[in-house]
Amino acid sequence: MYIAMNRFKVKIGSEEDFENIWKGRDSTLHEMKGFRQFHLLRGPVNEAEGYTLFASHTVWESHEDFVAWTKSQNFRDAHRNAGDHKPVYLGHPQFEGFSVVEGA
Repeated sequence: MYIAMNRFKVKIGSEEDFENIWKGRDSTLHEMKGFRQFHLLRGPVNEAEGYTLFASHTVWESHEDFVAWTKSQNFRDAHRNAGDHKPVYLGHPQFEGFSVVEGA
């Protein structure tokens, strides 16, 4: 199993806009081989740096299935307007990928 996460620093006051972007997207993840789960996570507020931490969290059957997603037309379609939402972010999303060692 493979878990892919992107961390987003969302400007304080833009949290609802950010959540609505995700809720309103046309996702085709369920069409992809090996896709298991998606979660959008809201984390702590960092008042000093002016952001709320969010993370997108996807679970895949394998790293290969995730890589296939990143090379697919579905991926390109899902990310084609990503630059339109830069005003709600501080910096670029930070990707983190994990191979599952143990799970329940």
